[in-house]
Amino acid sequence: MEQALIAALLVVGLIVGWAVGSAYTRARRGWRDYLTARSTVGGARRAAIGLIGAATTKIGVIALLLVGAVAYAAAGPNDDRAEPAPDSSVTPTATRGVGAGR
Repeated sequence: MEQALIAALLVVGLIVGWAVGSAYTRARRGWRDYLTARSTVGGARRAAIGLIGAATTKIGVIALLLVGAVAYAAAGPNDDRAEPAPDSSVTPTATRGVGAGR
């Protein structure tokens, strides 16, 4: 009876030890993966912020150009100060000025 009890306790101890050991191994692997990910996040975060900044700058410049183009198109021609175009049917006449006969 004693040997059966010792054998049962040994089997239970082995099963519990195996379960605890595998859980400990998974926990250590998870912790190591977490530390690796945490150390690489800083560089990735800086790269992402840099890329977002570059994209934001480009979008801002394009938006300013579009706003300027729309404002320019909305203003239209300034007819009050526009001078008439020269008429192509008018030919210049020769004028006699000082020293015309020399």
